[in-house]
Amino acid sequence: MKLNGSEIIMECLLEQGIDTVFGYPGGAVLNIYDALYKYSDKIRHILTAHEQGAAHAADGYARATGRPSVVIATSGPGATNLVTGLATAYMDSVPVIAITGNVATDLLGRDSFQEIDITGITMPITKHNYIVKDINLLADTIRSAFKIATTGRKGPVLIDIPKDISAQVCEYTYKEPQTVADTYDGNCADDNAINKLAQMILKSNRPMIYAGGGVISSGACGELKMLAETNGIPVSQSIMGLSCFPASSPLNMGMIGMHGSIASNKASVECDLMIVAGARFSDRVAGDRTRFAPNAKLIHIDIDEAEFNKNVSCDMYVKGDMKEVLRKLNSAIQSANIKPISHEDWLKQIAEWKELDKLTPIKMLQDKDYVNPYLVLKSLHDNCPDAYVATDVGQHQMWTTQYFGFEKPRHLITSGGLGTMGFGLGAAIGTQVSQPNGRVILVTSDGSFHMNMNELTTVSSYNLPIVIVLMNNQVLGMVRQWQKAFYGNRFSQTSPNRHTDFESLAKAFGINYIKIAKNDDIDTAVKSAFDMNAPVLLDCRISPDVNVLPMIPPGKSAEDIMLEM
Repeated sequence: MKLNGSEIIMECLLEQGIDTVFGYPGGAVLNIYDALYKYSDKIRHILTAHEQGAAHAADGYARATGRPSVVIATSGPGATNLVTGLATAYMDSVPVIAITGNVATDLLGRDSFQEIDITGITMPITKHNYIVKDINLLADTIRSAFKIATTGRKGPVLIDIPKDISAQVCEYTYKEPQTVADTYDGNCADDNAINKLAQMILKSNRPMIYAGGGVISSGACGELKMLAETNGIPVSQSIMGLSCFPASSPLNMGMIGMHGSIASNKASVECDLMIVAGARFSDRVAGDRTRFAPNAKLIHIDIDEAEFNKNVSCDMYVKGDMKEVLRKLNSAIQSANIKPISHEDWLKQIAEWKELDKLTPIKMLQDKDYVNPYLVLKSLHDNCPDAYVATDVGQHQMWTTQYFGFEKPRHLITSGGLGTMGFGLGAAIGTQVSQPNGRVILVTSDGSFHMNMNELTTVSSYNLPIVIVLMNNQVLGMVRQWQKAFYGNRFSQTSPNRHTDFESLAKAFGINYIKIAKNDDIDTAVKSAFDMNAPVLLDCRISPDVNVLPMIPPGKSAEDIMLEM
């Protein structure tokens, strides 16, 4: 059938199972928005206050569901406003499809009004990008974009569509979307490597697993749980790996790295075998790369061979889809004719280290003049343990990763690789839209919240029942902590002295407001917030001097861990 370019976009989105898009209209995408009007019974559009918020919302939607999401922006400043959101998705391997408009093809390269080379700008921060200059190639380009975004190591893809292409007419024929198995041949791992790894696990005295976001991305959490529990292997997670393994498990050691647990970091020093599953040895985990896991054989499993030897040299590499690799590994261990070595002493040592981790929040309780962040997070978890929790970036993010305790995958929505302040509110919006019957919490800080609080209008307009927890200390807490630790208490520009009245701000946007000024008020306020089932801002007055501990100084190893400041 004959359709114009904008209608072809809608049909291709429906082919891919897309029923929700995020965006902001403008001149170069007017044809696309006209088609959205016609398809409004099939595709829901969420209008944000700013294109960056729309990009973060699409990101949050994809993280929470595991499915690709779509953001639409006009040319020029609309497209460039997506850049931070695309970079955030790229660093964390999130499948976001960005559709941007551009000036008509005969105006390209003429410095036309709102013209920008968005494909050139985003080339380093997308998995791939396109500019479509032939209407006959539009449908297959969109299909290819979804394939690239969702196969192998996932990531964002941008499609730039000049305005005349979105108006031209050509023949459109429906195509069934291809499955991953049909389109990607990088899933299979080498059987010999897997059998060798199985033998190493069975012979190890002090094994551990360091799990990253690749476990969640591939849907391999069940296989990881089987590997750990069947063989008595303790598990640490990177920030992107959190929620892939139940926090309540005795084998869970929590986060590893700069602000990771004592148990995780000490285990990384003492283990004799480290199985690294879908992680990339970030500098926030490895620190001094020459001293990382000094006593261990390192085994790196990943779907992206570009990660092998990039940061840390390993003893063995296994390339393949994580779910397939772990499934084969579990089978190989069960089939092996070797009795596994008992890890009783190792697990006893892990348990002792985990007891040390319990002392950190006790130290935080000593300041009676402010609200304790640990108690806030405990109350949030006690009242809604299955909540989806989005965060911004900073101290509050680290406290959330340390203390919330995630039991289910995809319930932590946070910016790991790029560390994007201002990510949280948009991401919480996308998460809530994707989970209309689920509870969503945003944990943020006054520093991060000031960056994108304009999206409160989106929360209010769509009546999204997000519980916004503002860790309000009137400073840029994490940067200030570094100034305290490494810059002789020279607090340069980390006490902004903002005069924002958050109660008036919330009311201006039509959002409920509750102030928490003392610890005795926490539980009542949190319960009230959840009972409202409406947007609410919890203003938690925390100390500017409370620190995130433990902490490994940048460039140092787990042996240099700081327990006090």
